[in-house]
Amino acid sequence: MILPVKMQAGRPEPLGARFDGEGVNFAVFSEHASRMILCLFDKTGRREIANFDMPERTDHVWHGYIPGLRPGQHYGYRAHGPYRPDEGHRFNPHKLLIDPYARRISGHPAWHDALMGYEVGNPRADLSYDKRDSAPHAPRSIVVAPGFDWAGDVPPGTPLTDTVIYEAHVKGLTFRHPRVPAPGTFRALASDPMLDHYTRLGITAIELLPVHAFLNDRFLVEKGLTNYWGYQSIGFFAPDPRYMETGDIAEFQRMVARLHAAGIEVILDVVYNHTGEGNELGPTLCFRGLDNASYYRLADDRRHYVNDTGTGNTLNTNHPMVLRMVMDSLRYWVEVMHVDGFRFDLAATLGRMPHGFDPRAPFFQAIRQDPVLNRVKLIAEPWDIGPGGYQLGAFPAPFSEWNDKFRDGVRRFWRGDPGRAPDLAGRIMGSAPQFDHSGRPATASVNFVTAHDGFTLADVVSYLSKHNLANGEEGRDGHNANYSDNLGHEGPTEDEMILSARARRRRNMMATLMLSQGVPMILAGDELGHGQQGNNNAYCQDNATSWIDWQAVDDDFLAFTARVIALRKAHPILRQKLFLHSRERALDRIEDLFWRRADGAAMRRADWEDPELRLLAVEMRTASGTPEYATLEYAIFAVFNAGEAVAVSVPEAPGNQRWSLRLDTSRPGLGTAPVTGILDMPAEAVVVLVLEPAS
Repeated sequence: MILPVKMQAGRPEPLGARFDGEGVNFAVFSEHASRMILCLFDKTGRREIANFDMPERTDHVWHGYIPGLRPGQHYGYRAHGPYRPDEGHRFNPHKLLIDPYARRISGHPAWHDALMGYEVGNPRADLSYDKRDSAPHAPRSIVVAPGFDWAGDVPPGTPLTDTVIYEAHVKGLTFRHPRVPAPGTFRALASDPMLDHYTRLGITAIELLPVHAFLNDRFLVEKGLTNYWGYQSIGFFAPDPRYMETGDIAEFQRMVARLHAAGIEVILDVVYNHTGEGNELGPTLCFRGLDNASYYRLADDRRHYVNDTGTGNTLNTNHPMVLRMVMDSLRYWVEVMHVDGFRFDLAATLGRMPHGFDPRAPFFQAIRQDPVLNRVKLIAEPWDIGPGGYQLGAFPAPFSEWNDKFRDGVRRFWRGDPGRAPDLAGRIMGSAPQFDHSGRPATASVNFVTAHDGFTLADVVSYLSKHNLANGEEGRDGHNANYSDNLGHEGPTEDEMILSARARRRRNMMATLMLSQGVPMILAGDELGHGQQGNNNAYCQDNATSWIDWQAVDDDFLAFTARVIALRKAHPILRQKLFLHSRERALDRIEDLFWRRADGAAMRRADWEDPELRLLAVEMRTASGTPEYATLEYAIFAVFNAGEAVAVSVPEAPGNQRWSLRLDTSRPGLGTAPVTGILDMPAEAVVVLVLEPAS
């Protein structure tokens, strides 16, 4: 192809690089740049073969068109403008910049001081100016061909009431599996062995840790570590190339199609609160060089960054064009990549206005009115480290929220902490104090006992303290309040009594999760017995610490987890949209929740206030639970006992019905059996009875 001498004017819409069959239109936003240069590279991406001044500017969008360009073309931008950090501007045309709308990125930067806009080591620090060309070290944006044959793909559309989320890392889940193709990739994640596992387990959605193109932080690389989790996004439209075999984005789309065909939704963990460029001493790779004052929230001195995220910078989603980029990215992943929802990292940042967190912030308003986005699953991590950063329960519909109070409440109850029974009762019923307001449903609470951030379930019952020395921060990183228990020995042991107690504790916590109102989420690997040697912040451990060992699977716990998920699915009373109440409902005037003492009497205030209370017995009832029960009364009686063995009075069953045992975590292999009168409740166990026809 012979390149033209000049670019044609092109169009300001859509943003990014778009191939139309005859050429490529380029459009990029920068309000404060004085000149924008498009740089083209050869097919290897190594040699710069041409550059063009963007010929047109429409409402701060620079645009141009080059006929004859094809998909696969490598490119980047150089932005001219003032380099005045004390005024918020950091333009440096010596730095090659990623297109914020790039749908494909060549790879990771090769760390070099030339990637910085300032002279590393200069006493003036970021007020200095570096003239070295960063192109030899910087990633390239790549033009992508439109279109993918979805062949009738139909998203499962699982209601939140029926959803069971499986939080997973693309590489960590698959890399050590002996039978998957291309371990560690999107293809592996949706391979037949993995689909068989998801189906056996019973999960309905897989929530992937960040798959947007992200950085390996320089300080980690220099220590021989890796940004494993991926919470340093640098491209909000591009899948990270480390999870692909060929770099073709269709690999991600094929993964989604295969998961959908198996009835499994795909939820992406997305990081729109900050970028991987860090603070004023970070690299100039994209947003900082294109328009620092627009893309980032700056401190009053304009030189420094607002750091509500703890990562060095905060994306300025209150700017209309930055908000537009986020919205365009979200729509792209739904409409082009067919994902089913998003989990928003540090979502309190997205709602922070000058006066503080606001559920009516532009980001929330934009999503709520968007006909594409308001129909997918939206989950907020409801905190950050900024002022007023903890906002559990404050997000607007249709957001659900990660509920860390559920995590802590379940761990503390089963650990035997005094006075925790009333808290667990609230968690089991959907955390109504946080979520039962403003018309929000019980599914607003995403319940979890473990997540990627913290101990795995095996480690919660094996370690009293975190063991993070491998992270290279002298153990300072990671949470200190883990509410964990080693049950008599720190770490691995061969003591059969301790191992038995740990296994029962895990069963109790998994059962509690699946018996609670809300949306349950389990951490991938927990069902298999995966541990991380007590590391509760394995963000940089791209190794056997984090990778699941499929040769060391706890088959008994896997079977148990599948069983309690199936139990949840079989009984709608465990997964209701409306909150249950121990008083009469305003709608149907039917009492549906009864808390009982071991002797069968109703719980009284004094009982709830007893700090030694270790047993919760609850009857959940409905007049027409499932079709098979027709006009029969339908109820579940669940007992959560963190104390000693005790006799528990079973509620009286109607004449033509009986209570049937469905779960006993002290005897996980036990089948169903009728129970009348008195239940011999084991110590430290969960028991579930279901009211069913007597014959």
